[in-house]
Amino acid sequence: MSFLDINLFNNSIEDWGIAIGIVIASFLAVKISYWIIANVVKKITAKTKTKLDDILIETLEKPVVYFLLLFGCWIAFHYLSFENPTVILVFEKVTYFIVILLSTSIFSRIFDAVVTEVVLPYVEKTDHGQENFLLPVIRKTLRSIIWVFGVIVGLDNLGFDITAMIAGLGIGGLALALAAQDSVKNIFAGIMIFLDKPFKMKDRIQIEGFDGIVEEVGLRSTRIRTLDGRIVTIPNSTFTDNSVVNVTSQPSLKIVLNLGLTYDTDENGMQQGVDLLKQIVVDHSEILEENCSAGFKDFGDFSLGILFIYYVKPEAHWLDSQNTISKEVLKRFNDAGLDFAFPTQTILKKEIK
Repeated sequence: MSFLDINLFNNSIEDWGIAIGIVIASFLAVKISYWIIANVVKKITAKTKTKLDDILIETLEKPVVYFLLLFGCWIAFHYLSFENPTVILVFEKVTYFIVILLSTSIFSRIFDAVVTEVVLPYVEKTDHGQENFLLPVIRKTLRSIIWVFGVIVGLDNLGFDITAMIAGLGIGGLALALAAQDSVKNIFAGIMIFLDKPFKMKDRIQIEGFDGIVEEVGLRSTRIRTLDGRIVTIPNSTFTDNSVVNVTSQPSLKIVLNLGLTYDTDENGMQQGVDLLKQIVVDHSEILEENCSAGFKDFGDFSLGILFIYYVKPEAHWLDSQNTISKEVLKRFNDAGLDFAFPTQTILKKEIK
């Protein structure tokens, strides 16, 4: 009897070697698949007009190669023989469970890619697309349902009593709801946001000291990106318990600018300053509303006051617009020889005889 004919756990050394070779071959197939996808398939999909195929290839790459590896292990296992049928039964059930999870992952990834690249762009092109909070929430909910269904089918294949598990979840659900009152409150508040629509995606809002752009609205919380670039997650109940200022919804942003010229400025100089301010509004009609107010306001302690009120258009950036106008005021007043005042005091000294 040769070395290859030696029996080990009811299989010869040769059978074990072939089984291990099949597993190694499956690993090589995985590496080859990765190379083909990275160097051939992705280059082909990159030339297409749509991004959907690129995302599908990117998201399905790992599940597909996992299938290849699992298939190689399945073939290797069935090449061997075992006296105990329980070993085969357990392996079959575990394999089917993994297959179900991989299939669920593939289906979930395809669903998410289609929604992201097809449905969302289409909805955003509609008149009220930016107001549709429900679509991202529906997407997450359906993905969760897909995974719950896949796990249930997988557990049922393993032999678990799904009916008893669901009944147990129903009993424990009451205790869970009582322990998660805040979460339930936030969920109902999220529904009220969907119904009332105090703001929409990409709106700038102010609430509880936070000022930023709405990036995501969920059932439990809302994420805004503050003006300094940070992400803030705010519970939805905060929006129902506090006042929300929708900065974007305002027709225009009112800016009040108080200017002070020196007391040696004559009447003509004051009028020239007022005219310059009105001309600035005319020259920047792309970011400013036509209506503005500018006039000689008062005699201050150390300056002659000019009040300048202008309105930034909703589509213009609030800070960039103010920056542009303020620099333009400084430039034109300096060019005209109009000097801005600063706090000064005149001290009269009188000799006592």
